[in-house]
Amino acid sequence: MARPKAARPARRDVERPPQGLPDRDTLLKFIRDTGEANRSEIAKAFGLKGADRRALRELMRQLEEDGVLGRRGRRGFSEVGALPPVGVADVVERDPDGDLLVKLTKAEDAPLVRLAPDRREAVAGAPGLGDRLLVRFERLETGEVEARMIKRLGQSAHRVLGVVRKSRREVRVEPVDRKSKETLVLSGVEDLEDGDLVLAQVSGGESRYGPKRGKLLEVVGREDQPRAASLIAIHTHGIPTGFSSEAQAEAEAAEAPTLAGREDLRDVPLITIDPADARDHDDAVYAEPDKDPKNEGGWIVWVAIADVAAYVRSGSALDREAREKGNSVYFPDRVEPMLPERLSAGLCSLRQGENRACLAVRMVFDRTGKKRSHRFVRGLMRSAAKLSYEQAQAAIDGWPDDRTAPLLEPILKPLWAAYRTMLIGREKRSPLAIESLERKIVISAEGEVESITPRVSLEAHRLIEEMMIQANVCAAETLEGKKTPLIYRVHDAPSQEKLQSLAEFLGTIGIAWSKGEQPRTERFNRLLEQTRGGPHAEIVNEVVLRTQMQAHYSSENIGHYGLNLDRYAHFTSPIRRYADLIVHRALIRALGLGQDGITDGDIAQIKDTAERITYAERRAMAAERDATDRYVAAFLSDRVGAEFQGRITGVTRFGLFVRLAETGADGLVPVSSLGGEYFIHDDRAHALVGERTGQRWPLGMSVEVQLREATPITGGLLFEMLSEPMAADKSAPRPRLGVRRRAEGRPQRRGGRRG
Repeated sequence: MARPKAARPARRDVERPPQGLPDRDTLLKFIRDTGEANRSEIAKAFGLKGADRRALRELMRQLEEDGVLGRRGRRGFSEVGALPPVGVADVVERDPDGDLLVKLTKAEDAPLVRLAPDRREAVAGAPGLGDRLLVRFERLETGEVEARMIKRLGQSAHRVLGVVRKSRREVRVEPVDRKSKETLVLSGVEDLEDGDLVLAQVSGGESRYGPKRGKLLEVVGREDQPRAASLIAIHTHGIPTGFSSEAQAEAEAAEAPTLAGREDLRDVPLITIDPADARDHDDAVYAEPDKDPKNEGGWIVWVAIADVAAYVRSGSALDREAREKGNSVYFPDRVEPMLPERLSAGLCSLRQGENRACLAVRMVFDRTGKKRSHRFVRGLMRSAAKLSYEQAQAAIDGWPDDRTAPLLEPILKPLWAAYRTMLIGREKRSPLAIESLERKIVISAEGEVESITPRVSLEAHRLIEEMMIQANVCAAETLEGKKTPLIYRVHDAPSQEKLQSLAEFLGTIGIAWSKGEQPRTERFNRLLEQTRGGPHAEIVNEVVLRTQMQAHYSSENIGHYGLNLDRYAHFTSPIRRYADLIVHRALIRALGLGQDGITDGDIAQIKDTAERITYAERRAMAAERDATDRYVAAFLSDRVGAEFQGRITGVTRFGLFVRLAETGADGLVPVSSLGGEYFIHDDRAHALVGERTGQRWPLGMSVEVQLREATPITGGLLFEMLSEPMAADKSAPRPRLGVRRRAEGRPQRRGGRRG
C-alpha cells in the first residue's frame, strides 16, 4: 500500500507573483506570505525554467548563508525564525517559572516558544518534556508568540525515556511511550546494563535509514524495579518532583499555631474521616441540631479546613513551587506532594489531639436540606478523633469498635442525621448520578502488586462529599458577595456533537433520546435509573460519562453543570490543590481575617493561574492513569493465556477496546484478529461491521477474551477475541462489498481464534 503523503502546513492566500527570476526582496516577500515553500514550488510560481532555475538555487543558497532563510525539513524553506500558523513541535525545555517551551520540529532556526496552558478538552493528554505536539502559534498583543496545543502526538525523539536493550553490536533505547516509535542508538555507554531505564536525546542529524543516534542524559532506574511504573509516569509527563532548599527551609521554619487572631474552636468536637492509609488530613466535620426555635428540625454543620495560607505566603519559595506543581499527584505506591512533608503531613494536617490552624465554615440547614446561612471563621481547632471511612460506616451500621463506640451517640449519629437532611436538598438539586467504578491497587512493601479490587462506595464517602460540596458553595457565594476575584471550579454542559453521538448509541440498544429536549442533569439521571440493573447499565453509565465535558478552573464563572450549581469554588483541600489555597487567601482578604490574604499580584495573574493549575491537573491525571496501566499490566503479566470476561468499551477502525470485569483493565483486540473478512468501523452504530456477512462487534457487548500479551514497561495489554460476533442487523444498511477507505489499511487474515 502506498504511504500516505505527510500533511502540508496551511497556506495563506498569496497573490500571483510577477513572472521571471525574482529579486531578493520579491523572493523574501513570497516566502514570507506563503509561510513555507520549496524550490520547485517557487520556480513554478515565478514560471522559471532552465538557467533561471539554476539562478534561483544560487540566490536561495546566498540567502541561507546570510542567515535570512532557514530550512524546513528536507526541501522546504522559510524566513529564519518564522513560525507557521500550525505545526508539529517538541517540548524541549522548562523555564524558571515552570512553563514548558516548544520548538518547531523541522526548523533548527525556530525560536523557543512558551506553551500556553490550555483548559480545554485537548489538554486531557497533558504534555511533558520530550512530548511531540501539534500546536497552533498565536501572536499576542504584546508581540510575544505563544503555542497552544491542538493534539498530543506522543513522545518525540528530542528526548526519549526508554529501556536499554544491549546486543553484541550496539546499545539501543526503546521508548516506554506506546505512541512513540523512535529508537535511539547510544555509543560510549559500556556501563549501561540491559533493562536500565534511561533518558536519552538525539545527538546528531536525522538518519534516513535505521534508528537515530543519541546521547545518554540520565539513568532513571531499572525496568524490573518494583516502583518503576510511577517513576516512568513522573518522567514521561514532566511531573515536578521534590522541593528546593529554599522551600524546604521555609517549611522547616514554620511554627505551631497560637490563638492569636483566631477564634477558639477547640471545644467543637470536629473529627476527620479519611481513607485508612491517608497521611494528611485537611478537613474535619461536626454537626449538631439547631436550637433556634425558628429552625425546628434544622442542623448546624461545621467544616474546618487546614489553614495552609498561614504557612504558604504569596511570593514565597513554597508558593512558587506549589503553583508550579498545581496539585499533589497520587500513584499506587507513592505521592508527589504539592507541599513539603513538614507541612502536608505535619503542621497543616489536622492530627487528632493536636492544636491546628484552620479556616472553618459554620453552615445552617433547615429541615428540607436548604442552606439558610453560613459564616467563615479563622480558628484554632483540635481534632477529637481520626477515623477511616470503613470505621465510621461500621459504627453507624451497628458494629462500633473501641475507638468509635464512645463517638457514636455524641458525634457520628448527629453527623449522619444532618447528612440525611442535606440529602433532601441534594435530591431536589439532582446533580449527575454517574457511578464511577474505581479500582484499588494494593502494593506490597516490596513494591509488587498484591491485588486489584473494586473500591467500595460507602455512605460515609457520600456524607463527606456532600459536606465538602456545601462548604465549597459557601466559599464561592461569600467571595462573589464581597466582589473579590476568585478561581471557580466550572463545568460546562455537554456539546451538541456529544449529545448527537449519545443519541445514536442509545438508538442501537433501543432507547429513545429526544434531541430537541434540553440536556438537564435530571434527564441524564432518568436514563441512568431506567437502565440500572439491566444488561446495558454499565455501558450506558460509561457513555453518559463520556458525553460530559471536563471540569476545569477559571477566573470566570459559567456554573457547574454536573453538580447543578450556579457557583462553585474549591476550598476544602489546600494541602493538595493550589486552587483551594487561592480561595483561602481570597476569603482572608475579603473577610478581614489577617494580613496574609490574596495579594494584588495574585489577582493580576489569577486567569493565568487558573489555566496553569488546569494544565497541572490534566498532567497529573495522565501520569496517574499511565502508572496505573503499567501496574495492571505487571499484575497480569504472569497470566498470559488466561481467559477473562469483559465488555467492549471502545470501537475504532483498528480494533476493539475491552475492559475486564475482574480487574477493570483495558486492552486492545486488533481488528486484524477478528475474522476472515474486512471489518468497517460504523461510527454511527458504534460498531465494527463485517463487510461480507454484516456480523457486528458493537459498543457495550459482553465478550470473553484471552490475554495474549502484557507489557508492563508500556502498560499495554493485547487480547484475542474468543466470543462470536453478533448477527447482522437486518434493519441496518449493509456495507457495499469492496468499498474500503485506503487510510483504514488492508484486511488481514485472522489469527488462531477459537471456534
